[in-house]
Amino acid sequence: MFTIYHYPGCSTCKKALAWLDQHGIEAERIDLVETPPSQEALARVLRLGDLPVQKLFNTSGELYRAGNYKERLGTMSKADALAELAAHGKLIKRPILLGEGTALVGFKGADWERALL
Repeated sequence: MFTIYHYPGCSTCKKALAWLDQHGIEAERIDLVETPPSQEALARVLRLGDLPVQKLFNTSGELYRAGNYKERLGTMSKADALAELAAHGKLIKRPILLGEGTALVGFKGADWERALL
């Protein structure tokens, strides 16, 4: 079973949800703004996806720009960055699909197909 953290108003998230439905893949759907993933879940995404913490940030978001995260991330510890993400769901790049042994950040159909089919 998968969990997908998404933002209902996001067109990319809507595409990802439609892709899951089209391929018959069930996933618990969680609004990442109302219920952001925990620091532990985000750390798991980093491990499974073999990603740097910067890849979890929604760099095009207003909160990212307003919080000056582009500069701050250079000196921020991984733990502090994960705490910020867990506290502010709009900072998170979306969607995030998390399952047993699988973590995908953002949506590109070809990447999801390679990972899930």
